[in-house]
Amino acid sequence: MKFTLQFEKAEKRYALSISVRKFLTLFVLGTSLLLISSRSTFIPSDEAQRVNLVKQGLLQQQVMISNIQAENTQHLSSLTQIIHLLDAQLKQLKIQQQALANSLSVQMPVLKKMPVSTELVTETGNGNIENSLQNKLEDLNKKIKQQTAELTVLENILLNTHINNEQRLAGRPIQKGWLSSYYGKRNDPFTGKPAMHKGIDFAGREGAPVIATAAGVITWAGERYGYGNLVEINHGNGLVSRYGHNHSIKVQVGEVVTKGHTIALLGNTGRSTGAHVHYEIIKNGKQIDPLPYVYRQ
Repeated sequence: MKFTLQFEKAEKRYALSISVRKFLTLFVLGTSLLLISSRSTFIPSDEAQRVNLVKQGLLQQQVMISNIQAENTQHLSSLTQIIHLLDAQLKQLKIQQQALANSLSVQMPVLKKMPVSTELVTETGNGNIENSLQNKLEDLNKKIKQQTAELTVLENILLNTHINNEQRLAGRPIQKGWLSSYYGKRNDPFTGKPAMHKGIDFAGREGAPVIATAAGVITWAGERYGYGNLVEINHGNGLVSRYGHNHSIKVQVGEVVTKGHTIALLGNTGRSTGAHVHYEIIKNGKQIDPLPYVYRQ
């Protein structure tokens, strides 16, 4: 079976005969070429879009990496400044600590020092900077531990010094008033006969504070014959102080008081002829003259 195609041009007629087999063959070839042609124009466009998307993603990641690097650089710079500041503060604290020890005439014990690095941070890349910063932080940690140990020792020394100062008998048992009677033999105000006065008297305004002349433990807080309302403080090392003729008592037995603590109010109780405090110091069980302790520096 054949097809006949006729063409007319300029009063001329052309005829082309083609078999069905050839027609189908040409049709398939033409269709294939058309498909191949259309595919070749589609695929590059699609791939270009994909490449463009990947490119945009890479650009965004590049921006993110740049931001992270900038943040890390800023962070490392800030951390370096903090390390230098801490190091400077530690040095200043060391100077102040030594000055405090010198002012108190305290000899600081020599402690075993922890090994530390004195190398400063050098900018030779972020990795090296981070390693240097890590080493510097470890050194600072060792310095802080060393400083803490030294301060603990100084604190204990100062605490013991403070306790010794607190326990050291010195000063007057009243804030305002005058010394009205000394230690030693005198005429008894009630009998008029010579008698041993085993303390010293400080006269003042009734109701004025009577204060402890050193830190200690209250061993008596109440009335006692001759003393009226009496307060007795044990200061350790065989020293005891007594405060007699008080108007009222402000402490209790067993209470711990510090130097300058108000223990009573000035009064006129017991064998007394006026408002005053009878002040005694007992050393190893025997009354001694309190006057040297009153003027003690």
